[in-house]
Formats: sequence, structure tokens, C-alpha cells
Amino acid sequence: MWMSVAISRKKENADDYMTAGNKIGFGVSAASMTATWIWASSMYASVTAGYTYGVSGPIHYGLWGALMILFIYPFGKRIRAVAPRAHTLAEVMYARHGRSSQLMLAGSNVLGSVISLTSNFIAGGAIIAMLSPLNFGAGILIIAGGVLLYTLWSGFRASVLTDFAQVLAMLGAAVIIIPAVFFLAGGPSMFAEGVATGNVTPQQESFFSSDAFFNQGAPYIAAVLAYAIGNQTIAQRLFAVREDLIKPTFITATVGYGATVIGVGMLGVMALYLGIEPAGGDINNLMPQMVGTYLPVALVALAFIMIIGSLSSTADSDLSALSSIVMTDIYGQSVGRKNVNPKLMVLIGRVTMIVATGLALYFATARFNILDLLVFVGALWGCLVFPVIASFYWKKVTNLAFSVAVVAALVVFLPVRFQLIPLTGAWALVVELLAIVGVGVVLGIMAFGFFGLRPAVIVGIVATAAVLPFGFGFLRDYETLSGSLVAYAVSFLVCYLLSVRSTQDFDFSVIRKVTGDFDDETPTADETGAAETGEDDDRAVAAPGSDR
Repeated sequence: MWMSVAISRKKENADDYMTAGNKIGFGVSAASMTATWIWASSMYASVTAGYTYGVSGPIHYGLWGALMILFIYPFGKRIRAVAPRAHTLAEVMYARHGRSSQLMLAGSNVLGSVISLTSNFIAGGAIIAMLSPLNFGAGILIIAGGVLLYTLWSGFRASVLTDFAQVLAMLGAAVIIIPAVFFLAGGPSMFAEGVATGNVTPQQESFFSSDAFFNQGAPYIAAVLAYAIGNQTIAQRLFAVREDLIKPTFITATVGYGATVIGVGMLGVMALYLGIEPAGGDINNLMPQMVGTYLPVALVALAFIMIIGSLSSTADSDLSALSSIVMTDIYGQSVGRKNVNPKLMVLIGRVTMIVATGLALYFATARFNILDLLVFVGALWGCLVFPVIASFYWKKVTNLAFSVAVVAALVVFLPVRFQLIPLTGAWALVVELLAIVGVGVVLGIMAFGFFGLRPAVIVGIVATAAVLPFGFGFLRDYETLSGSLVAYAVSFLVCYLLSVRSTQDFDFSVIRKVTGDFDDETPTADETGAAETGEDDDRAVAAPGSDR
């Protein structure tokens, strides 16, 4: 709160409220990216993975999550090149395709950020209830009120600056807490005793557990790739950092995230070997339970700071993301960039934060399983990954192809993920065939970012061929993994087939002209000239066939 007040301005600039002027340096941007990705839910979910799948659980959670941060930067460089002063990915989709594609991406991010906000409040309420005399309801109110207060006035500027302090607290606390719990809980002997007493299965003992890979690792690879490409909290930092610092920022965040989250997940592994039952039967209580059981009061306070810092850093990012979406994609584009009232725009952003906090508090009372929430939202974004990436590289992708691909993927994903139709007979074979194609799509997208189109095609074909012999009759047993892969496959197939014969030849320079600042305190010469001639950028540069 002190930091937020120190940087506050009497009159906030609307663009700075959303992207901090597109010029954040390396230290703050790397810390912010790390803190945003290391959210309380990732800590809790890593602990859950360790408790559920054993020693390989946190590795499958933290390693793939870290690598997904790394996979952002090649795509991020392309996104910034075509839209250097954008505020949201949905805004770029408006410039590329039109309103329907914009609203699809914006809507998925509203849903994702509200769920993320909810899960962070759940994490905060759980630890306050566990480590203090207050109950869960009081805990979520305290967390929500605190985050809202320091973020409300300065928006993203407050979020990114406080992330720097929060990541220092998180990393410092993790270095002390994890070894302390390990030695105070019994040290290396706990593993031998856990095996002897039958607390673990052979799969949970193995670093190469197939259960952990197919139930946790593989679905999470697909989910976090979608998070990396579709999540506005990540995109917002991509648009805020200096363009020449994108690569070192994301590499640094990769290392910081992986080390911290894998380390914290080992608390769940220790709980498994010790035979500890989650308090109240709620697996979300494991992390504060381990800390409260084995650490002295001073270290419990340090753990409390670590968890509060992690959930605050992501909760304020969610609030900033939601405000940017409403400011840009609902208000800004509806009235036109030249007709925006910056003062009203900032007010709309602040009201959005208040409403989002209220919704997240309401949903937090349901106490959802955090790991399930993360995988579900990631799979939803999986429907968008290929159409979004293709839209930044392929001139032929149309608004129809984008929209139909996303809707079709969602229609197929939902019955697979929630088993609305039993995975038997012909339906199971169709789902498994699509999931096998999805493997190639996911690995092909990863290869494309670093190596280009030709290697990506080769990787995709080889991966699909490699899975083909054993995929049928096997993938149907893993509905979470199959659902994610099906989302990728359907969106790829529909988007490709509807675009390949398209005559559209999109000019990517249009995006740079349509996106840009809303609150120009000192208009450039080009903008002054456009204003004098009475031209409206959105109408002047609209591409043929666009619905803008």
C-alpha cells in the first residue's frame, strides 16, 4: 500500500494505467513476470501434485510451467513487432479480424481472470483460517480488500511495482522454509519410513511415473501453453516491457518460477511420505498445515508472507487485466480510439476492479479444487491458441475461420472433458484420433516459435505418427488430457481448412495503425495530421473483408 501511494498521481494516464507506458526495464519486468506466474494457486497446486502423484508430481507441474514461460518470448517478439502499443491481445484481434474474434478472446480472459482471482482468494482464506483464529470467510475478505486497495488507484503501475517486492519476499522465504520443513519433519529418514509404512505406491516413488505424466504432466503442458498465449495478465506484461528486453525477461522468469514452484511442491511429497491427512479433508489445506505443524512461529510468519506475496502478486495482475479488457475492448473500441474520454476510461477500470473483486468473493465461498480450475481454464484457452498464433503470422486467416474454429473446439472439448458422452465405441475412436492430432499440434506450435514453419511441420507430423500406434484404446482413459488435446486439434483443423483457400492477403501494418494510445497527452506529428484531415484510423485502414 505504501509503494502504491508513493507512485500515485492525482490524474492517472489511461494508457499508463494499463501498460505503464510500454517501457518497463529488465529488473522490474522480470520480477513482475516471475511474481505473476508464481501465484498462490501454483504453489498450492504443486503441493497437491506432490501429495497426489509423489516425487514426480511437482516436477511435472513446475518444469512444464517454467518452460511455457520460455515459449512465450518468440511469439511475444512477433506480437510486439506488429502491435507495439497495444493494451490487450483482444484489441489486436479486433484490428486483425473484427469484433467477434475480439470478444471471444476478451470473454475467455474475463472468465479466466475471475477464476484465477477466485482461486487466489481461496488460497489466502485457507492459510488465514489455518494459521490464525479467523475463519475462511474473514480470510478471503482481508485478502480481497487488501489487494483491491493498493491496486485500485494506479492499476497496472501499482501491480508491476509491488511485484518486485513480492517476488523478493517469495524467493527469500522459499529458500528458508522448504529446507526447514524437510529437516524438522525428519529429514531423509521420512522417505524410508514412508515406504515401510505403505504410505506411498511404486508409482508415487518413481521420478518417471506414468500416472503423474498422463494425469498431471501431459495435460499441464497443453494447459500452460494456452495460458502463455491467451492469458491477458501475461500479455499485459509483454506489452509493458521494453521491446528489446522481452527475451531476458522471460528467460529469467523461467528459472525463478521453476525453482520456486518445484521446491514448494516438495511439501506435498513430504506430507505423502509422512502419511498426513489434509485437515478437514480439503487438500488445499496441506500447505499451511505442513507449515503450521513443523515450523516455529517465526518461520510460520515467513511462510505466511511467502503465500500472501504470491497470491497478491497474481490477484493484482488479474484485477489489472480485467480492467484493461473492459477499458480497451468494451469501452475503448466501442466509441473509437479518437473519441475516448481518458478520465471516464480510468473510472471504468476502477469500477471493473471493484465488481470483479465482489464476484470472486462470491465464487470463493464454493471452495473449488484449485488444480481442477487451472486445468479447465487452460483447456478453454487451448481452443484459442492456434487461431491466435496463426493470426499473427498467416495472412490468409479470416474472421470466419477464427470464430468457427474456437466455437467448434469448445463444442467438442466440453463433452470430452466432463464425460457428457461416454467415451466408448465410435465416439471414443473419433476423440482419440483428434487427441493424437492434438499431440502433433501442441509440439508443432512449440517448435514453430523457436525454429520456424518447416521444422514445426516435421515435428508435428513425427509426433502424431509416434503416438498413433498406441493412442487408440489408451487416451480414452485420460479425459483431462484428451479434452485439452481435442481442443487444439479441432481449432487447428477448422482454422486451417477455412483459411487455406482464402483470398485474404492481410496487411499486418494495419494492426499498428488501429491499436495504440487512448490518452495522448502529447500527440505525435502523424496523429496531428490525421486529426486535421478528419480521418478515423479504424475506418481508414480497415482491411477488405473485415467486419470492423
